[in-house]
Amino acid sequence: MFLKNSDQSSSLARRSLLACLAAGLVAPLRAQTKWPNKVLRIVIPFVPGGPPDAVARLILPKLSENLGQSIVIDNRGGAGGNIGTQLVAKLPPDGNTLLLTTTAFVINTQFPESNYNALTDFLPVTITATQSHVIVVHPSLPVKTLAELVTMARTNPMAFATPGSGTAPHLTAERFFNLVAKVNMTPIHYRGAGLAVGAVVAGEPKVGCMAIAGPLQNIKAGKLRALAVSSSQRLATLPDVPTLTELGYADILDSTWVGAFLPNGTPSSIQARWYEALSQVLAMPDIQEKIQSFAFDIIADTPAHTSEYVKEEMQRWGDVIRRTGIKIE
Repeated sequence: MFLKNSDQSSSLARRSLLACLAAGLVAPLRAQTKWPNKVLRIVIPFVPGGPPDAVARLILPKLSENLGQSIVIDNRGGAGGNIGTQLVAKLPPDGNTLLLTTTAFVINTQFPESNYNALTDFLPVTITATQSHVIVVHPSLPVKTLAELVTMARTNPMAFATPGSGTAPHLTAERFFNLVAKVNMTPIHYRGAGLAVGAVVAGEPKVGCMAIAGPLQNIKAGKLRALAVSSSQRLATLPDVPTLTELGYADILDSTWVGAFLPNGTPSSIQARWYEALSQVLAMPDIQEKIQSFAFDIIADTPAHTSEYVKEEMQRWGDVIRRTGIKIE
């Protein structure tokens, strides 16, 4: 069948109109594929008050500005970080949700309760920062030094607060009190550093071990007394507090790092964009000053180095767990 000239003109016009409509539709569709195209979320698998929460809230405004999107913080505390981590592992790999977690990310994989694989379920972005642990006591406890605390614990049953079973501060305390000092201290686990700090400030229990960001302000305010830190050198924010190395425990050089991860399968371009944004923000002088005021050392490691570091940390903390014989609760 052949079309008449008029029919052909009408047909061409219709095709032209459809083409224009198609072109008009394609442009918005292409615009929608640009990332990020919606509000972003940072999941922190702990209650507010701990190291990742501190880092997230310090960098959030600048990070949002860099990425050109609003970012919300979603605290999903519980089970030493397992609940929030498992949540992110199951999310679509669209890059819209970032997991900002701690050393517990690798420690938890040493226990069957984790239900996620740190190497295959996640894509590393960066280790943003790291900080040492601190052993603190309530001011009412009549001890001024770590040695006095150990002496008291030998004759008096005592307990210590942790930010969660299997967290790095928990393992530091277990290793020091039960393996090195050989005193029987009972751990009491809380759903995050904020709650653990609050418990020691209230005097129930009167001893605690946390990453330093959590209790720092209470230490400075005199509501807690710091006895030792696990860094290699004294901290500028707490210059009067000795290191465990100074006190004769050179092999205890523990820290809690804050790392950023995405669900595995996230496009490498989005992984690179998250890393670019985080590293640029962490390089800003005003951000560095704020983060360092909380006794953090800024790292901003690359995704490739972060991947290798995660493997090393799994081996290191796995050895500590085997030596202490602890079980996650």
